[in-house]
Amino acid sequence: MAFMEKPPAGKVLLDDTVPLTAAIEASQSLQSHTIAGLSLPLPPKKLIGNMDREFIAERQKGLQNYLNVITTNHILSNCELVKKFLDPNNYSANYTEIALQQVSMFFRSEPKWEVVEPLKDIGWRIRKKYFLMKIKNQPKERLVLSWADLGPDKYLSDKDFQCLIKLLPSCFHPYIYRVTFATANESSALLIRMFNEKGTLKDLIYKSKPKDPFLKKYCNPKKIQGLELQQIKTYGRQILEVLKFLHDKGFPYGHLHASNVMLDGDTCRLLDLENSLLGLPSLYRSYFSQFRKINTLESVDVHCFGHLLYEMTYGRPPDSVPVDSFPPAPSMAVVAVLESTLSCEACKNGMPTVSRLLQMPLFSDVLLTTSEKPQFKIPTKLKEALRIAKECIEKRLIEEQKQIHQHRRLTRAQSHHGSEEERKKRKILARKKSKRSALENSEEHSAKYNNSNNSGNWL
Repeated sequence: MAFMEKPPAGKVLLDDTVPLTAAIEASQSLQSHTIAGLSLPLPPKKLIGNMDREFIAERQKGLQNYLNVITTNHILSNCELVKKFLDPNNYSANYTEIALQQVSMFFRSEPKWEVVEPLKDIGWRIRKKYFLMKIKNQPKERLVLSWADLGPDKYLSDKDFQCLIKLLPSCFHPYIYRVTFATANESSALLIRMFNEKGTLKDLIYKSKPKDPFLKKYCNPKKIQGLELQQIKTYGRQILEVLKFLHDKGFPYGHLHASNVMLDGDTCRLLDLENSLLGLPSLYRSYFSQFRKINTLESVDVHCFGHLLYEMTYGRPPDSVPVDSFPPAPSMAVVAVLESTLSCEACKNGMPTVSRLLQMPLFSDVLLTTSEKPQFKIPTKLKEALRIAKECIEKRLIEEQKQIHQHRRLTRAQSHHGSEEERKKRKILARKKSKRSALENSEEHSAKYNNSNNSGNWL
């Protein structure tokens, strides 16, 4: 398929962040008990009596628990192998092959670039692939090409989408990682950036190598350790400044996490501005879609900043969200920001603005030393297109949150109806009703008997 061809008609744009679940209906032998270094609760085998009904039932429960652990693990549940196993109909395509076809077509018109090697599975997205690149007349310089398919939130027209993608190399900001080259067609986008040997902020936290697969880097770190307080303050302030810049420009982001922050010395630079243009879902969508007050892309960015701050502070993501209580932190000022973005109260009542976070004690005294003047000129027509697309993205989020809320209410009602206490109440009521009915029948029978006797005496 040529790079500038249109996507197939009727193409389904899946949201890959939607959690999948599974119920065991049959069994299959597995050779390994671990995934990505994680010890998983696969139930033990049995050589004799392994066809006993009780053992099969017990093992099925164990296997169901094993699946539940995988599908509730945020990293594993987004893994391509898990998606293909649980939903083979929607995840049967070879996305690496599709990406290679598109990239090959691109190089026919841009012969100065050359692929060094594929960077296999370095990111978490199933439909985004990476390649290490070089320029033919500068063979020692390394770059990274990223190719991504469209997502379910792509609401820009094809023309506006392509124009905005090609505009990204003109974006200059001290805390945005430069795009060297960008192009797009009606079905995907291709961007080239300089390769950074040190990697991302997540690589710093997990002490990992940028070229390693995502699961190997982040699923089961050998040592869990947060950053120093001054690093947390400086990096946090830099990230908030660039978020404010994008919000003021009316440019939707919604994709903040530690792997989307490149480290350049002591400077954080934001990555993947193209994601919102492509309509890709956020890494943390399964979290914030649970909370109806997090319903704008600005509030999504603030909530995602809370996840990032937690990871910088404790060296790992939170076990669950909302967070009921926070472990000891290097400063109470850190906890104050975490409470404003990840606590039960914050998730229930809504997020603070980026400007409000910048005024909080953790960041207000950070001095930023940069002379680079931000520059990102977006034509008025494209600004309007971005505004409409942003509204559409938020509308889909609100609708999804509404459905989740309704499902949760229904599940609670069914659970309450099926609880032991409720069953006892229903039994007591049924007995009372049965007694009352028996008593009424007895009284009615007696009345008829008395009437019959009175009639006979009268005759």
